Amino acid sequence: QVQLVESGGGLVQAGSSLTLSCVTSERTLEPYSVSWYRQAPGEERNLIGGISRDGTKVYYPNNSMKGRFAVSRDNAKDTAFLQMNSLTPEDTAVYYCAAAEAEQLGIVVLPSSQDYWGKGTLVTVSS
Repeated sequence: QVQLVESGGGLVQAGSSLTLSCVTSERTLEPYSVSWYRQAPGEERNLIGGISRDGTKVYYPNNSMKGRFAVSRDNAKDTAFLQMNSLTPEDTAVYYCAAAEAEQLGIVVLPSSQDYWGKGTLVTVSS
C-alpha cells in the first residue's frame, strides 16, 4: 500500500510562487507515474500534469498549465513536486497528487486509472 502525502499549500498573494511536494514514506515512488490534480470548490477535479517514472517525460493537458506549472520528481527522495508560478485567485483549490503503476516512460493521467491518492493540500490565493 502506497501512502501519498502532499504538503506546501497555504495562503499566498496573487503573483506568488509556491512549490508543493508529494512524498511516500512506506514504499519507493519509482515504480509509479505521478500526476497532480486540483479541485476548486464546486468544480471537478482537473489534471494539472503528470510525470513518468524516471522523470524524463512530462505531460500537461494544456499550454496554460505548462506555462505556469511544472511537475518534477526526485526518486532518490521518493518525492514529486509541483512548482506553481504567477498564482492568481483562480488557482485557489485543493491540490492532489496521485500515483499509478506504469511502464517506464508512461504517464497515467485518467483519475480513474490512478492507484493511489493523497488527501490533498489547500492552496488559497488572495487578490
